[in-house]
Amino acid sequence: MTYCVGLRLNRGLVFMSDTRTNAGVDNFSTTKKMFTWNVPGERTITIMTAGNLATTQSLISVLEERSKAVSERNPTILEQPTMFQVARLVGQTLQEVISYSGPSGSSRFTASLIVGGQIKGGSPTLFLIYPEGNFIEVTEDAPFFQIGEAKYGKPILVRAYQPEMNFEDTIKLMLVSFDSTIKANLSVGMPLDLQVYVKDSFGIEEQTRIEADNPYYNSISEGWGDALRTALMRLPSYRKK
Repeated sequence: MTYCVGLRLNRGLVFMSDTRTNAGVDNFSTTKKMFTWNVPGERTITIMTAGNLATTQSLISVLEERSKAVSERNPTILEQPTMFQVARLVGQTLQEVISYSGPSGSSRFTASLIVGGQIKGGSPTLFLIYPEGNFIEVTEDAPFFQIGEAKYGKPILVRAYQPEMNFEDTIKLMLVSFDSTIKANLSVGMPLDLQVYVKDSFGIEEQTRIEADNPYYNSISEGWGDALRTALMRLPSYRKK
């Protein structure tokens, strides 16, 4: 399983993904799930992947190969005029990969994606791409997307997100979301990949990997647990009528 979050702020975009893959409870490994293409001053595009590992790796390989050999027959995300067109091309490519990965209708080779970034002339945005190749875009009412094991980390995002948040508080919020997921589901695990994109920068503000022994992550994990217990004890106790 996987957990990835892409979140849009007034200041830009923040991406975070775990790196755990598994083929059973005794066979875990670490695999990158966040990929970025950058043309300085012109575009920055990031894709996060969830689903069948062979499918997602094949998809990224196809996109990477086409970005290095531009042609009308094999269009590239580096030549699309808008992020909408990028999302459409990525969705079409995902369909192609799934179709030749397995029999029609098979659920073994499916994948879902978060595609985000900015192209000069447009605004920073995010798209959620489904295995069928169709997609939706973030809105003011739905300003973030999750893929993979989303249910454990969603409540804190829904309750605490504000579009005017700074990047530091947003990273703190996302770490709480990931910590909640990691503690509830063995198939999501450290390390975490983090990327920050500043609006109109067309470059990467920060790109780092957060390891399990990271002091800041551990302080967030312990502090959030303590804060939850304290808040629970302060709530009114149940009384029989």
